Amino acid sequence: MKRFFLNLLATVGVVSAFATGNRQITITPYPQEMHVRQGEFMITPQTSFVVQATDLKDVAGYFGAKIKRSTGYELPVNTIATENSIVLSIDNQLPLNEEGYVLEVMPGQITVTGKSDRGVFYGMQTVMQLLPPEIEEAVVVDNVAWTLPCVSVKDEPRFAYRGMMLDVCRHFLDVDFVKKQLDIMAMFKMNYFHWHLTDDHLWTIEIKKYPLLTEIGSIRHNVDGSVNRGFYTQDQIREVVAYAAEKKITVIPEIELPGHALAAITAYPELSCIEGPFQLRNQWGVEDNVYCAGNDRVFNFLEDVIGEVVPLFPGKYFHIGGDECPKIHWEACRKCQHRMKEEGLKNEHELQSYFVHRIEKILLRHGRAMIGWDEILEGGLAASATVMSWTGEQGGITAANMGHDVIMTPLNFAYYDAGQGAPEVEPITISFGISLEKAYKYEPVAAGISREKSHHILGALEFRRVLFRSANLWTEYSPTAEHTEYLLYPRMLAMAELTWTQKENKDYTSFVQRLDNQLRRLDAHHINYHIPLPEGPQADYVAFVDKTTLTFHNSRNLPMVNTVDGTMPTTQSTLYTTPLVCMKNTTLRIATMLPSGKLSRTRIIDVRKEKMRPALRRELVAGAELQRISGKYYYVTDLADVNWEKPIIVPGFHLDVNPEANGAFLYKGYFEVPADGVYYISSEMDQLKIDGEKIINNSGKLIRHSVSRKSVALKKGVHSFELIYINSNIGGYHRYWNKRGFQLIGEDGTLTTPEVYH
Repeated sequence: MKRFFLNLLATVGVVSAFATGNRQITITPYPQEMHVRQGEFMITPQTSFVVQATDLKDVAGYFGAKIKRSTGYELPVNTIATENSIVLSIDNQLPLNEEGYVLEVMPGQITVTGKSDRGVFYGMQTVMQLLPPEIEEAVVVDNVAWTLPCVSVKDEPRFAYRGMMLDVCRHFLDVDFVKKQLDIMAMFKMNYFHWHLTDDHLWTIEIKKYPLLTEIGSIRHNVDGSVNRGFYTQDQIREVVAYAAEKKITVIPEIELPGHALAAITAYPELSCIEGPFQLRNQWGVEDNVYCAGNDRVFNFLEDVIGEVVPLFPGKYFHIGGDECPKIHWEACRKCQHRMKEEGLKNEHELQSYFVHRIEKILLRHGRAMIGWDEILEGGLAASATVMSWTGEQGGITAANMGHDVIMTPLNFAYYDAGQGAPEVEPITISFGISLEKAYKYEPVAAGISREKSHHILGALEFRRVLFRSANLWTEYSPTAEHTEYLLYPRMLAMAELTWTQKENKDYTSFVQRLDNQLRRLDAHHINYHIPLPEGPQADYVAFVDKTTLTFHNSRNLPMVNTVDGTMPTTQSTLYTTPLVCMKNTTLRIATMLPSGKLSRTRIIDVRKEKMRPALRRELVAGAELQRISGKYYYVTDLADVNWEKPIIVPGFHLDVNPEANGAFLYKGYFEVPADGVYYISSEMDQLKIDGEKIINNSGKLIRHSVSRKSVALKKGVHSFELIYINSNIGGYHRYWNKRGFQLIGEDGTLTTPEVYH
């Protein structure tokens, strides 16, 4: 089996950037300087740690425990160097930054010297990556030679801030999941975990003075009857923060204000500009109900909350959100308008700035530095604020040129809620188009920042949150822990490298060559990472008349294996090398294969020979026939016996529908096909029939893009359609956001929304 994979790797051209014998050197993130020497060091039961600074005992203990889990060896911690030892020391005169280190691996000894204990910790992470990937296993692994090649490494991070942000308010994620991500962050030298704890959809942190925040604010009742719930006790928060600190990771809390506050307002309605009652937001999007800026009780409440949160998070930073704060209620609120007049504020944007400045003073009294999304620039930026630039780079450029620290996290590069592949093969998500390569190649120092101000760029951040207007997501579309990991990895490894590795040392080809070894380490932690799926046919049902040719590719040019005999693909299945020609009914199963032999999810494609559906003969008049029915409906089957209202003629499928209005719509009519051929049909709506046959069925599904597709053979001319649309909230997503009825995609890839007739 091993020989098979070596031959396969040679065939597809995957080789390591560095190799010593059969060992590949795959350090990620890539170090500043590395030289490979002759020989190797072996960890044995006689190996020991030697610490030459008292505060390094914890570092030795941390890695000693990891090494014991996989090797079974208990490495003692000594103070005098002996043969076969790992020597840890601090030299504050090293010509490196505070997190830099120098590593020397020799046949008889390993030395890790750091500018600080953090540098030593990161140097030891490099040692772990030089060992076989089985070192990350949680159980003893037999028959592994625990050797690492002799190397000389000098290394330091490019950016001070190397972070990951996680939203737990749309779909709650438990303590074990959070710890698991901290383990991976530490492995790849990331040092900030930004924890988004409050929003319109859940309040997830215990505040003892305000118990209703978790009694009411941590439970969301969804339209479909399901319930999302969850919060962390203060003891659990302390547990996670301590767990992170052991891994040199600082946890930053985010308590959203003045917007994204509906969970708090639901628990305590007096914090709003308008009277309640309220309920937690159970649909995605931006909420109009925000904290009342004219009510001093709001500031007393937030000061109390901050007073309980700050002691739980000993780090420097406190994130206040500050984004997406609609002003509609402030404009009508007597208290807010009085506040503006009293403070001499010109408009509601300056009122938001007033709100943020007032919170800044509270944080400064607690010795904390404020971070906010780039909307905190509106109306004037607080003096001590760090800006997290997400809507693009301009907010970060503006803040940096004003002398403020900036964390770059632009949505078009660093929002890992976007899909990593083609929409027809990937799970539902807010948008698509951030491949591993695109994520890797982002350069976080923008061209518009003046040279003397460029030091204000702290780093980059991934996994920001949803706004439909900007086509990004946090965990709206990742309702499970497994899918959240699927979105994060392996792009988080790209983030680790682009924030650590010097620009001149970054190389995507090298990164991908090193990736397979790192994925094996993720396997040891049971991470559900993304493997590129076979892309090509735009649907999993492909029609043909005489024959069809199926062409496949994937985003990392990995080999693919396929079967046509009803069995699932394995590593021994037929290797895809040339397009597949089908002349008879076939069920094709195809999967992407990693160099390790691990396969992606199998794509199953039904290829079916069809007769062309004949065109109809009839006169056409512009506009489709529309019937509707009011009431609460959820599935197409709910409409089996309804009495539709009298039909009307409408020009198309664009409707001005009240989001809260329940009901269903039935369109009937005709459309013209420009030429004989096989067309892909796509629709976001609940059900589509063409010429009386059901083509698309989205009943009860969470739909965000026209990825429900099927190909059909159609003669040139007129064909009939029936389209059902139900105005329902499925998984937090309203169908009324879907603007298109159905589309035709020709064999040349041209997509059109056909004109409709009756």
